[in-house]
Amino acid sequence: MSELSIQDELGVAILRALAAMVESGELPSGVSLPDAITLDRPKNRDHGDYATSVALALAKPAGVPPRDVALSIQKHLEADASLKGVLKTVEIAGPGFLNLTLDTASQAEIVAAILSAGKKFGHGKVLDGVSINLEFISANPTGPLHLGHTRWAAVGDALGRLLSAAGAKVTREFYINDRGNQMDLFGASLRAAALGEPTPENGYHGGYIQDLATEVVAQHPEYVGLDEAAGTAAFRDAGYALQLAQQQSVLATFRTHFDIWFSEKSLYENNFFNHCLDRLKEQGHVFMDGGATWLRTTDFGDDKDRVMIKSDGAHAYFASDSAYYISKRERGFDVLIYMLGADHHGYVNRLKAIAACAGDDPEYNIDVLIGQLVKIMEGGEEIKLSKRAGTIITLEELVEKVGVDAARYTLIRYPVETPMVMDVDLLRSRTNENPVYYVQYAHARICAVLRNAADLGIAYGASVFKPELLVHERERELMGSLAEFPRMLAHAAQLREPHRIARYVEELAAVYHRFYADCRVLPMGDEPASDLHSARATLCQATAQVVANALELLGVEAPEKM
Repeated sequence: MSELSIQDELGVAILRALAAMVESGELPSGVSLPDAITLDRPKNRDHGDYATSVALALAKPAGVPPRDVALSIQKHLEADASLKGVLKTVEIAGPGFLNLTLDTASQAEIVAAILSAGKKFGHGKVLDGVSINLEFISANPTGPLHLGHTRWAAVGDALGRLLSAAGAKVTREFYINDRGNQMDLFGASLRAAALGEPTPENGYHGGYIQDLATEVVAQHPEYVGLDEAAGTAAFRDAGYALQLAQQQSVLATFRTHFDIWFSEKSLYENNFFNHCLDRLKEQGHVFMDGGATWLRTTDFGDDKDRVMIKSDGAHAYFASDSAYYISKRERGFDVLIYMLGADHHGYVNRLKAIAACAGDDPEYNIDVLIGQLVKIMEGGEEIKLSKRAGTIITLEELVEKVGVDAARYTLIRYPVETPMVMDVDLLRSRTNENPVYYVQYAHARICAVLRNAADLGIAYGASVFKPELLVHERERELMGSLAEFPRMLAHAAQLREPHRIARYVEELAAVYHRFYADCRVLPMGDEPASDLHSARATLCQATAQVVANALELLGVEAPEKM
């Protein structure tokens, strides 16, 4: 088998056929041929293993009836020596669709490829050499991570795994909003809690504030004797360290890893902001008006120009946005992915405008994803309040309710731009209606089958595999689904859509269950074990590997027993 997948091999063969058709005059010399061929998996298995509409697409510009184009492609493919033993039939359907059916042994080579690649099966190079900064949580170190952060913690981590599997060099970054008045209010709230005083106006509430204050006092009892200014600063800094450590601990439990914890304050240290401002001035988009310093973002599609330094000399939040972008680019990242909350739609144009003002290509160098809100239902009612935070439910509380696997999988399986509802009761159930249970059960079922096969002395694996025996329709359907995984992974990475992996593995589980129902893997009663049982067990082994690989991309465990 070549390094190309069979699907890619077929695509290359069709391109070769089209070039030969131009050379022979079957297509006019001026016709523009496609760079790549799209091959789809027909839903109706009677339409072959792959189908393409390339003949219809070429017919009009070539001035040739689509069926004639399809007939010529069919002729060249059937004569292509490299497809001998790979392609069984080429059939023309309708006005010019081409349906391709693979030779059984050729299709089954995917099983050997999976077992050979193991945990790396599906990984590719579509993003090879691209350095990506993935910023997927931006939070104040003034309280627990809430449900909005939780969605990004799951989706962002899965996206990082997906991009890495597609060949990119990914750095995962957490942006700490540790600058501004909210930090002083945090310190004042902690000091007030420690002294038994009322919470200051606009201060922070919730049981966690009292817990933090108690912990600060236990470590630094002298802080209660400081005056208001010194005490606020001391409680602020100590509380910051404790709260950040708590966020890091909760994320680690959630299997979410960050390479860099980036402090907003650091943008204003060592003259870095002024350096960034000079960079933007060199591009000619900085101007003064009313004593303030502005960036002319309207030159690049923003709805209004943005203040960077106010007339009183204070830095606007947009100043941090601009400096942070330049920091990332100067650290060597090609593509910057920002994952922002539902209330940040206005940031898309302004962030792209920053990229353009810095002299970059906003359509390549920056990618902004907006995530919508999550509701949690339990007992038929929406949960809104947190026992510890006093406001909305936290990441930690969600995990306590449904577990890491169910929380991660459910948050990832929906497109981020759509609002979603999590039903706690459903996610606790052990039924096929619970998607994560359904997929994990498929893996556990396969592992049980393989354990039973071993107990019966049935050999399985690449060394004893006889692919020509797998001729049943359910076997072919399952092998076809397995073959789709590398293409699905690459597509999901390019689109920044990890939910596609969840939906793929759910469909794969469904295909496996159909195979299991219709194809006896283990012998019954006194029936002797045969090579067919061995081949089917090997197909099960390959399926388990792909399910596990898909779940690994989602940060979800693939249990061997349930």
